[in-house]
Amino acid sequence: MEKEVFIKIQGRVQGIGFRRWAVSQAQEIGGISGWVHNEYDGSVQIMMRGEEEKIDQMIVACQTGSPFSRVDKVSFIIGRWSGFLPPIEDGVFKRF
Repeated sequence: MEKEVFIKIQGRVQGIGFRRWAVSQAQEIGGISGWVHNEYDGSVQIMMRGEEEKIDQMIVACQTGSPFSRVDKVSFIIGRWSGFLPPIEDGVFKRF
């Protein structure tokens, strides 16, 4: 079953390669489309879609984060996100 989630990761997650790590993690897991983005409040947002098991693996990985990060909180963003954010492209997981 396919699943789509929008999450926010808070902690020490900017300026330490978290987005690069997220892209490589999604590629390593495979079958995840989406994007990762730095927010103005110092958090990172990830919008992703894929098979439920693979999305769950990515969420678990984000709870630990990259080697230099410190993840304090992972929250699910419920509802429709801003129309200014890019749509998910099938087969692509990128940072912006």
